[in-house]
Amino acid sequence: MTRIAFIGLGNMGGPMAANLVKAGHEVTGFDLAAPVLKAAEESGVTPASHVSQAVAGAETVVTMLPQGKHVLTAWPDILASIPAGTLVIDCSTIDVESARKAHAMAKAAGCLSLDAPVSGGTGGAAAGTLTFMAGGSQESFAKAKPILEAMGKKIVHCGEAGAGQAAKICNNMILGISMIGVCEAFVLAEKLGLSHQALFDVASTSSGQCWSINSYCPVPGPVPTSPANNAYKPGFAAALMLKDLRLSQEAALLSGASTPLGAEAAQLYALFEKQGNGGRDFSAIIEMFRSKV
Repeated sequence: MTRIAFIGLGNMGGPMAANLVKAGHEVTGFDLAAPVLKAAEESGVTPASHVSQAVAGAETVVTMLPQGKHVLTAWPDILASIPAGTLVIDCSTIDVESARKAHAMAKAAGCLSLDAPVSGGTGGAAAGTLTFMAGGSQESFAKAKPILEAMGKKIVHCGEAGAGQAAKICNNMILGISMIGVCEAFVLAEKLGLSHQALFDVASTSSGQCWSINSYCPVPGPVPTSPANNAYKPGFAAALMLKDLRLSQEAALLSGASTPLGAEAAQLYALFEKQGNGGRDFSAIIEMFRSKV
């Protein structure tokens, strides 16, 4: 059993913390939203009234926060309240530069640190089947791995500080681009009189296969567990996909990488969000293509 503090108990953090409890860890949590904190308490997490109370006595601290600015605001308070040698894991999806700054803060405080963003959405968080992409030292990764394994099924050490965020950004740029391609193909199929099932049966077993069609098909029917069968309830919200695509484009600009499809995907998801769809699953963008945008 490890004493763990979990900061950020929203749609992803809440079920992740609950899985740590199920694995036998002693988890104390904090979130600014009272209803979220209450829900975490019902899953076995001990609620704290502020960050310093949550991290008191913790051997490991996990953060799951919306943006890099939130991580860089929270970590100084966390690091000031824990002893040297404590492991701090950030599972947020943030920009690489902010992740590296957080690592530098931890190093200055004598703490171990890991950036470990996740893939798998709310379903994976609840089921404990997330993929973790980790960046940090071998020592930090070795210490964190048993904890991450309580929340996910695949744990990958991608490299040094910031490498986890780099992997997440690249992965989700692929996802955003591929979902747009799959949606366009299904809209074209509809216009040509081809059924959803026929296109799925062909593309999912031939050169068109990808996660966006095989596991997350954007039309009802072929993949019963996809959000398309539940009125596009996320899943993975379009606003979060847009956030990740924007992170990819910021990284591309800073590194000098050419990502024209990534840039186009970001523009399309920005338009989709502007139309009021940010809270819907990102696969619902198929409806925008049906309207000939």
